[in-house]
Amino acid sequence: MNRITKFIAGAGLGIAMAGTATAETIKVGVLHSLSGTMAISETTLKDTMEMLIAEQNAAGGLLGQQLEAVVVDPASDWPMFAEKARELLTVSNVDVIFCCWTSVSRKSVLPVVEELNGLVFYPVQYEGEESSKNVFYTGAAPNQQAIPATDYFLEELGVEKFALLGTDYVYPRTTNNILESYLKSKGIAEGDIFVNYTPFGHSDWSKIVSDVVALGADGKKVGVISTINGDANIGFYKELAAAGISADDIPVVAFSVGEEELSGLDTSNLVGHLAAWNYFMSADTPENTEFIAKWKAFAGENRVTNDPMEAHVIGFKMWVQAVEKAGSTDVDAVRAAMYGLEVPNLTGGTATMLPNHHLTKPVLIGEIRADGQFDIISQTEPVAGDAWTDFLPESAVLEADWPGLDCGMYNTETKTCVQIKSNY
Repeated sequence: MNRITKFIAGAGLGIAMAGTATAETIKVGVLHSLSGTMAISETTLKDTMEMLIAEQNAAGGLLGQQLEAVVVDPASDWPMFAEKARELLTVSNVDVIFCCWTSVSRKSVLPVVEELNGLVFYPVQYEGEESSKNVFYTGAAPNQQAIPATDYFLEELGVEKFALLGTDYVYPRTTNNILESYLKSKGIAEGDIFVNYTPFGHSDWSKIVSDVVALGADGKKVGVISTINGDANIGFYKELAAAGISADDIPVVAFSVGEEELSGLDTSNLVGHLAAWNYFMSADTPENTEFIAKWKAFAGENRVTNDPMEAHVIGFKMWVQAVEKAGSTDVDAVRAAMYGLEVPNLTGGTATMLPNHHLTKPVLIGEIRADGQFDIISQTEPVAGDAWTDFLPESAVLEADWPGLDCGMYNTETKTCVQIKSNY
């Protein structure tokens, strides 16, 4: 038995995939890096989509047809994401694409799907400052992750100086721009904010960690907000441990480190450091218990779950609901059917799709345990995702409302809809 068939049988669903497809299938594009620096994070998302598609097929498919996963590997090469997206839409003729981790890969795909009127579900926390007609953002906007994590540092840990460390691309730069503005509004002096960017795959962290330590030479409490992505995290955390820095000394809160990334690390020296997400595997709910059991039956007992996986689960279930509601996979019909759809969060509560193409999501702060899991030390009620931040003047006047205004960038002062201009 292959892995998918084993999963279906193990789940007691009783319908094998082989031989059940009709002459026509509904094609689902899966655009995630399976090689290169981002494979450490994205391979699991490809596996998640295969599990969800297998489960849907075992339940009878969709609109009387079987789903077919069309998996491509853009290999952590950002221009390749655009090429592969075009290939999926024009050669493979997929009906939807579940895609990407980094914002630079999403922004590479964006003009292609807008030109060809494709449909993308994007499952990872990001910098906001975007609302495309062709994208549903199922990961966190800054007000659902970065801002609450910063508040936790300020209010709960008494952090007075901030090191904003990120990988050098659009998500960390834009997020840190927002956070710098937010910190200054909270009375943090510009001189107490250290910002540093490193390339993808960066490995030599000794100088940067030394600079962070030096930031606290005056005795003020220092905290690190990390937007480091991919396998560069391995070297960063190893250097912290080598320097003897504990979470009590300089706490780190990460926005791109979850259970999957920690599964490849010795976490004994990382205990107490933090991550901010909207889901942790350790969430104690019936929905999460069921999901973990299905995942382990499909992928193996030692595989972990994480936040972007939950976002793909929510996005996929909403897409299925929208297709059923529309009676079609037509992109315009599915888009119109998406607004207001609800799916249970795995952490409790409900995810609702908003007119700005973002979700309602709870904000969780987790503390790293020695076993690579997280103790959830803070959790909010679901927060509505904000496409445009209130902490940058040029964005504070903007709103997104696709069913009401047919606009993702509406200026509330000029009462006009303007086109998004990307510098990336």
